[in-house]
This record gives sequence, structure tokens and C-alpha cells, in this order.
Amino acid sequence: MSNRALLSADVFFMNQALEEAHKAFNLNEIPIGAVVIDEKERIIGLGYNRVETDHQQIAHAEVQAISQACQTRNDWRLSDCWIYVTLEPCAMCMNLILLSRINRLIYGARSPIFGCHLDSEGIIQVYRRNLLEIVGGVCAQEAMTLLQDFFKAKRKNP
Repeated sequence: MSNRALLSADVFFMNQALEEAHKAFNLNEIPIGAVVIDEKERIIGLGYNRVETDHQQIAHAEVQAISQACQTRNDWRLSDCWIYVTLEPCAMCMNLILLSRINRLIYGARSPIFGCHLDSEGIIQVYRRNLLEIVGGVCAQEAMTLLQDFFKAKRKNP
């Protein structure tokens, strides 16, 4: 796939993840969405942040999308799959992505507080080789605007 086609596909699937993030926003959750696609560019997993709704820290968008993808594939191994996330994954989600053998991570906005770039020392080195590529900044402005709008509304109505 050419770089131009890849970028176009990245924008398309990141927009799908942004749709998931809007679902979280509408539930008064931090608006983060995730989409897993397979090697044929079919969406096999969708997820959005549900931490407050489910009362569980593990209810991150990535966990939801990966869980659905595993059910769709009937396998915990997601080799040749890609994940799109609107916000840079935290260390928990990054390790789940690595353990799931996902080949490519594409995220939107960088997370200055919990992003995996801050925790790279904590990523289990033995799994690092399974992740072939990390791409950040795809639709970053849209993802950041959604997060900023959410937190502005939270400050107005605590």
C-alpha cells in the first residue's frame, strides 16, 4: 500500500475511532475511542471509554475494541491487525496491544500525562518486538478538540 493510500486509510479508520469517542462523550466519559481492523481492512472491534459507566479501570476503549476483535476472530492473537485509538494509549493498554500481537498502532492526540511514551521503560521488552509500527498524530486536532470540549464542559458543570 502506498504512503498516500495508507494515510487515507488511517484518516478513515481514525474517524471511525472518533465516532466511538463521541459515544463516550455522550455518556459523560472521557472521550476516547478505538477501532481494530484486520488484514483485509475490515473493522473487527470497536470500543469507547466506559470506566465510569462500568465502574472499572479496565474499561478503556482499547480493551473494549481488542476484546471484541478477539471474539470476532475467535482467537486472542490479533496478528496482522491494526488498532486506531484517538488518544495515545496508557501503559496498561500498550502492554495489552503488545500481548495481543497487534502489528500497528495508530493514535491521534498525544497524552501528556498517561501516554505510553512516558512509560516506555515499563513496557515489557520481550513483547516490544511484536509491535512493528507506531504512528501518532493522525486526526490529532480532532481528537484533542473533543477532549478539550469534554473537560471545558466538566469544569462548567462539575
